[in-house]
Amino acid sequence: MAMIDSQESLDPLPKVWDPEMRIGDMLRGKRGLVVGVANENSIAFGCAAKLRAFGAEIGLTFGAEKSERFVRPLAEQIQADFLLPMNVERPGEMKAVFEHIRAEWGRLDFVIHSIAYAPREDLHGRVLDCSLEGFQQAMRISCYSFIEMARLAEPLMMDGGALLTMSYYGAEKVVNHYNIMGPVKAALEATTRYLSVELGGKNIRVFAVSPGPLRTRAASGIDHFDELVAAAVARSPGRRLVEIAEVGRVVAFLVGGAASGMSGDTIYVDAGLHNVA
Repeated sequence: MAMIDSQESLDPLPKVWDPEMRIGDMLRGKRGLVVGVANENSIAFGCAAKLRAFGAEIGLTFGAEKSERFVRPLAEQIQADFLLPMNVERPGEMKAVFEHIRAEWGRLDFVIHSIAYAPREDLHGRVLDCSLEGFQQAMRISCYSFIEMARLAEPLMMDGGALLTMSYYGAEKVVNHYNIMGPVKAALEATTRYLSVELGGKNIRVFAVSPGPLRTRAASGIDHFDELVAAAVARSPGRRLVEIAEVGRVVAFLVGGAASGMSGDTIYVDAGLHNVA
């Protein structure tokens, strides 16, 4: 076996390696849309704040008029380039956002889709008893809107890009009280895989990020949520919940060039909970 000349070894690592600095180098100048900010505790805002801290330019949306007064101060806090209304059930609003992006930026590097909804009576009941209207609305808002955003983003990602959506372990296994959102998130994860194949030739990568339970406004709608949180803490290897900032760092990695060899995956950020039976 030939000896390897030490002079021909791989480039040495720096003495002090700063992962966040490296990610920042990859994100500086990238432009992205983050959808789903409701308040400072939402996953979407945690991702937007982390991406902005790493140097990306960020655009935000709000879903309902009453949400604007909560979201606008957050947009100002991270110096977002714009804040626009986007109710995915309201015709024309999503298209208007992407037209604004085309006019102002001329391109798009990433989209973070972090919206989900099911009517309370359907979310709190058995899957067996879910109404057709409730199921259709949950799928429309939580899953189909991701397809719509991907379709509108595609022509703006001339140099490739990344599309990310938020899922949950209840898409893979039955989680008590997650109910109809389980099948909906399963559809979302399957959609992620199919979009990754359809868009891969354009160097557009697609991911589902699956955080563990987080105390967000959306999660508060799940029945017996405190029990779900307690069970997650008791079962996870680290005996803890993840923090939104940890989700944000993973999102930044996926958006940046370091994840260029990945696409179509569901990425768990749940302190290892999904590995425990």
